[in-house]
Amino acid sequence: MDEHAAPAREADPRKALVALLPRLRRFARSLTGDGADADDVVQIAIERALRNIDQYERGTRLDSWMFRVLKNAWIDEVRARGRRAKVLAPAEAGETVGDDSAGAMEARLEMRAVENAMQTLPEEQRLAIGLVCVEGLSYKEAAEALDIPIGTLTSRLARGREALAAMLGGA
Repeated sequence: MDEHAAPAREADPRKALVALLPRLRRFARSLTGDGADADDVVQIAIERALRNIDQYERGTRLDSWMFRVLKNAWIDEVRARGRRAKVLAPAEAGETVGDDSAGAMEARLEMRAVENAMQTLPEEQRLAIGLVCVEGLSYKEAAEALDIPIGTLTSRLARGREALAAMLGGA
């Protein structure tokens, strides 16, 4: 089954949350740029979702609702860090140590370049690209998750894609 396919309409959204965890973590990684921060914000989002599960409108897409919860959790976390005068942890050095496969190393380096380029984008472009290009949401679903008009989403995607292509040497 395609992990980007519309999630089954489960009677209990709590059970469906488990199936969403890989996608939530991937989206969190695109937001935070750091694995540990991604795990933390996913945990915060899951806790909020479980605490406020009565706010989820049954029959709608749980993934879109959760992406919005996760995005808001990250915004709150960044604001809290700013108040505490903390900074994000830098990317871990040596993440690829011990793997001597040239192909695997090249793939990791390309992925690192994409991650680094994504982190230089303005947040609104990074969020749009993360939801549409990484998570496979439709423009409408991504616009709803970000609470913006579709035209605004389209514009952010275009600017973000252009910037990424320029940074990564693409056409």
